[in-house]
Amino acid sequence: QVQLVESGGGLVQTGGSLTLSCEASGRNFNNSPMAWFRRAPGKEREAVATINYTGGQTWYADTVKGRFTISRDKAKNSVYLQMNNLNAEDTGVYYCATAQQGFWYGTTQSGYDYWGQGTQVTVSS
Repeated sequence: QVQLVESGGGLVQTGGSLTLSCEASGRNFNNSPMAWFRRAPGKEREAVATINYTGGQTWYADTVKGRFTISRDKAKNSVYLQMNNLNAEDTGVYYCATAQQGFWYGTTQSGYDYWGQGTQVTVSS
């Protein structure tokens, strides 16, 4: 059974940093894209960052570009999201996701087959 388990969320002050981790189990995702999405209060879930199967290609939402960094560790079947200079608009539930396999690393939610349960990030002023 495939599982994605996120960790690292919490409460942080404006300007602070957090690193989210997501470990996959049940199968190897070394040939799959991985991504982070978030759902802010009262808003739809949106893509934050994606990374291709090699780790050499990434995409970021404009709102996080320059502040967030997505990375992956194939040996650990994991993906990470380093978040710096956090602000109140970054508050939300963060989900990791991955797909069966392939070169694509887009932002369409339907393209991802497996999802974690989410981890809460709250940024206070």
